[in-house]
Amino acid sequence: MTFSLVGRCARTGMLGAAVTTSSIAVGSRCPHARAGVGAVLTQHRTDPRLGPLALDLMGRGFTAGQAMQGIVAATPHRDWRQLAIIDAAGRTATYSGNNVRGEKGEAQGRDCAAIANIVRSAEIPRIMVARFEAAPELPLARRMIDALEAGEAAGGEFQPVVSAALIIAHEESFAYVDLRVDDHPEPIKELSRLWEAYAPEADPYVVRAVDPDRATRPPNL
Repeated sequence: MTFSLVGRCARTGMLGAAVTTSSIAVGSRCPHARAGVGAVLTQHRTDPRLGPLALDLMGRGFTAGQAMQGIVAATPHRDWRQLAIIDAAGRTATYSGNNVRGEKGEAQGRDCAAIANIVRSAEIPRIMVARFEAAPELPLARRMIDALEAGEAAGGEFQPVVSAALIIAHEESFAYVDLRVDDHPEPIKELSRLWEAYAPEADPYVVRAVDPDRATRPPNL
């Protein structure tokens, strides 16, 4: 009942994860990203602890594949997990345990990987990857939301999705983008709207944090 994608922008080095599902508050459980390290998705019988664990491993020099081996080995309930990882070099890894239910799929592409479970078609991850790869000139956030839209158009879930989230890490310890939509009739469309509203503010918010003397409007944010 979830489809998602991790991705990297080769131009900027940004790393991110985007996800949507028919359960509420997916952004609080599934996507994880860390600047200069990687991005992780953990879903199905979701264990949010696995995201930070994978990021810690990659922060110590593990590749995406090595980090995947580590976190799969570390969880005693691995058969219930579905996972995707991308590292700072764009290498990817995916995993679906034997108990992941329903129609499920995985796909890896250039600077991206997608996973899905309890969806209408196992081809949804492949379609998401193709959409992401099609426009490398676009901002990473736009490419990732477009991939979610492609997954929905390809059949999506059996139930309407109600939540969606996007997290992107760039050069700082805090997220460059962290947008969430919950309990919404069209969460992917709303996530797209939020990104378009937030995009002009993304860089200024970073400036306010790291060089406030250079910041402009508004002074209190």
